[in-house]
Amino acid sequence: MIPPARPVITVVGGGFAGTALVLQLRQQPALAHAEIHLVEPRDIPGPGLAYSARRPEYLLNVRPGALSLYPDAPDHFASWLAGQPECAAGVPEFASRSTYGRYLSQELTAALAAPASSTGPLRWHQTTAVTAPLRPDGRRAVQLANGTTLLSDCVVLALGNFPPPPPAGPDHRYLHHPAYHTDPWAIGNIRRIGPDDSVLLIGSGLTSIDVLLALRQDGHRAPVTVVARHGRWPSAHGPATPSYPNFYPEVAGATTVTDVVAVFKRHLRYAAAQGVNWRAVLDALRPDLGRIWAAWPLAEQRRFLRHLAGLWAVTRHRSPPGNAAAVAALTEAGLVQLHIGTVREIIPDGDVLRVRVRPHGTAGCWHTAQHVVCCAGPLLDYARIADPLVMHLRDAGHLTADALHLGLLTDAHGALRGADGRVSSTLFTLGPSRRPAYFESTAVPEIRQQAAAMAAHLAEKLG
Repeated sequence: MIPPARPVITVVGGGFAGTALVLQLRQQPALAHAEIHLVEPRDIPGPGLAYSARRPEYLLNVRPGALSLYPDAPDHFASWLAGQPECAAGVPEFASRSTYGRYLSQELTAALAAPASSTGPLRWHQTTAVTAPLRPDGRRAVQLANGTTLLSDCVVLALGNFPPPPPAGPDHRYLHHPAYHTDPWAIGNIRRIGPDDSVLLIGSGLTSIDVLLALRQDGHRAPVTVVARHGRWPSAHGPATPSYPNFYPEVAGATTVTDVVAVFKRHLRYAAAQGVNWRAVLDALRPDLGRIWAAWPLAEQRRFLRHLAGLWAVTRHRSPPGNAAAVAALTEAGLVQLHIGTVREIIPDGDVLRVRVRPHGTAGCWHTAQHVVCCAGPLLDYARIADPLVMHLRDAGHLTADALHLGLLTDAHGALRGADGRVSSTLFTLGPSRRPAYFESTAVPEIRQQAAAMAAHLAEKLG
């Protein structure tokens, strides 16, 4: 009797999302014999872009208790952290990003090293995926940059975030100027900035705070100009407090932003009267944010993005208290100057860059900087992403960007919808690419749940 062919699953991307999925796939009994491939070009799989920087001043913006890889073992990371040498004197309230990257790498390395006799093979390919054409037999032929072809029953895109788009145009000469830093996370990038060099940061989110702290750690002394459309820093985390009761039933099915905001404000007032912090009220709805978002028609989703997304970002994605205090101290000392406005032009001028900043309704003014660092949000629009695999699948009509330019159209299981609206049986995605369905699809709790659900779905489909 011929044994059945083992299913082959290829996961493209070895950051948090890809790591979480591979580990969840390995926990599925129906996929014990499956052949799993992980495609990740970095030197170490697991940390991805977000947790690769070896800078201890880059802190996680979530406490350890919420960062386990495994939704059914919520204390896994906190327990692992307690056993690390750097925690001999006590577990920090907010661990470093590099420590978390080591956690991800160790968990994935253990799975990669598991004896093949007990499970199907798990292989890491240190390269990139270029194309994934559909074969007549219904499988995908994933072509890797090193010449390898992986015949796969399912291909999962776990591509994470892409670098931000150019902040200004149409003159893009600055993109190739040595004074422009398109990727703050690139190894050694920030360390090219001298202690007395003038610096301008585009954006005032968590990335901007990390860059400010890195500059301070490196001994930077000159004032730093920060330009942001809304002119707000992320809110700081408050002390750990008891949770606020979930009130999703009061907004379930609400089809307008106004209706949801009205209920939220009512609970804010009630909580304030009880001495409960606003953070707990907002966090009470976190498990249901996807359902709230999905209940809004497209026009209401667009309205939220236009009017409230900026405020949402600084209240929902918070900074560790120590980081927020450091930024406040730098501001008070005159070393950080926050300007409200948008960057309209960046013009090379010898060794420096001239930046035109325009506040709303004004002509704007010019700033000159020896270094301009783009700390804006990632590029989410898959109609513009230039990754070779994305471009191949897009040109073939196998993936579709959503109308709001947030990510990819999928079904409830993360299967991609093609240009014809049909759901693919071979292409899936998880992580930030699923923002059209959930809006919140970038944090550990949401992505690890997606990974567990997708692994169960693929086990049912292939097992």
